[in-house]
Amino acid sequence: MTQASARHILVDSEEQCLKLKADIEGGADFAQVAREHSSCPSSRDGGNLGTFGRGQMVREFDEVVFSAPVGVVQGPVRTQFGYHLVEVTDRQD
Repeated sequence: MTQASARHILVDSEEQCLKLKADIEGGADFAQVAREHSSCPSSRDGGNLGTFGRGQMVREFDEVVFSAPVGVVQGPVRTQFGYHLVEVTDRQD
């Protein structure tokens, strides 16, 4: 079974998501941005979600995590929870 590790930042608006993505692409530390801005409890751990398999996350999130290149920030990804920036940190196919 394919497994992936990822971290994310969850915010309420697409606009904020795009601003934070630009900050990260400009050199801001992903984990620090997650700690300061993400509304998910994972923010305490820099947005780290650990390792999980296909189907364990909501569909929109799953699609990105299991197709995006490792180490490249993706988003905004809209789910029922809000807008995410997602970075796949590892994937074992």
